[in-house]
Amino acid sequence: MAMKNITITLDEKTASWVRVYAAKRNMSVSRYLGELLHKTMQESREYDIAMQRFLAKKPFLHVDPQNHPSRDEINDRSIR
Repeated sequence: MAMKNITITLDEKTASWVRVYAAKRNMSVSRYLGELLHKTMQESREYDIAMQRFLAKKPFLHVDPQNHPSRDEINDRSIR
């Protein structure tokens, strides 16, 4: 797989944190960010596929609406 170099700009606090975080995992910042972005890309694709699958389903009733009280019965606030 061909790799592409990019340049990113981070504030000093974030840059320092990511250097330490990557070093603790014996990784370069470049490799860590590459893996993080790759994982995010995969999750996004999986979410999109799941959403398309969900939206492709036809709606259906879960319960019989005749078993529910009418709107008038629900909103009856008469004092007993």
